[in-house]
Amino acid sequence: MVAQARIRDGVLWVGGEAYPLRNIAHVGQRVLTVDRDDAWKKFVIRSVGCFVLGSLLSSVGGIEGTIAALIVEAFVVWNLVIVLRKPTVYGLVLNTSGVQHEAIWSTREKEIGRLVFEITKAIGSPDVAQTVVNVEHAVQGDLIQQYGAGSIGKAEHSGTGRIG
Repeated sequence: MVAQARIRDGVLWVGGEAYPLRNIAHVGQRVLTVDRDDAWKKFVIRSVGCFVLGSLLSSVGGIEGTIAALIVEAFVVWNLVIVLRKPTVYGLVLNTSGVQHEAIWSTREKEIGRLVFEITKAIGSPDVAQTVVNVEHAVQGDLIQQYGAGSIGKAEHSGTGRIG
């Protein structure tokens, strides 16, 4: 997915969202990475459980139990591979009037870094000519944030490139 950020007439446009440059108090990046240690821990626990259950099924169900246990273990391995292959995602963070907005997300750090540089440059001299930055590796999805034990909330923002 390609997303576009435009700076013109003292306003930053990200998709259909407008951020007046004079209202932007902070521009930065956010980095989201996969917790690989947790993924491996879950894999080991699930594999041990599969081995125990598979041994039980093999003794009771014979070859069918063994095949069932192997299928479950293949699913556990497949799940680990999917989690480990998720890329690191970088987000453009804008603070306006005490509110933080994650305006756009990309799998390439350089794209977001360039965007931060261009926005900061435009804030310093708002009468500069129009600037357009294309984010070639933008991503979409939902950002789930958890605070405290067992508390789950879905945080959505109105900018382009929501994260999953």
